Amino acid sequence: MAVISSAVPGGNMEKVSGIGGFFFRARDPAALSQWYNDYLGVAVVPSNYDEPGWRQEAGPTAFAPFPETTAYFGDASKTWMINFRVRNLDEMAAQLRAAGISVEIDRERYPNGRFAHLSDPEGNPIELWEPAGRDAPC
Repeated sequence: MAVISSAVPGGNMEKVSGIGGFFFRARDPAALSQWYNDYLGVAVVPSNYDEPGWRQEAGPTAFAPFPETTAYFGDASKTWMINFRVRNLDEMAAQLRAAGISVEIDRERYPNGRFAHLSDPEGNPIELWEPAGRDAPC
């Protein structure tokens, strides 16, 4: 949690430096953690403090609340969607499809890159993002 050093908008304040974790409920946490490890390369949280955890590459991250009526996440009962940056969207999609995972690549190329959508085994929405160029804005 960030400590605000000044409550004045625009004033000096302490800021968070990135996302330190993403926590959510799952029917089978162990199996779902293993799925993310096996298919997306997100390492399972270590069982002790001596093992390294998953480390993401530095890059832009969007933190964007959506209207509660959005259809962008698909299933209206899902209240979150995670977006993962990828270096090569086509290769990642081919890898997932080879494993029998359905992936839909958006045909449109946006100013900030390309996107694809899939769901994890519990139906949670995942968006893959291949940024356009180096240090693409969110």
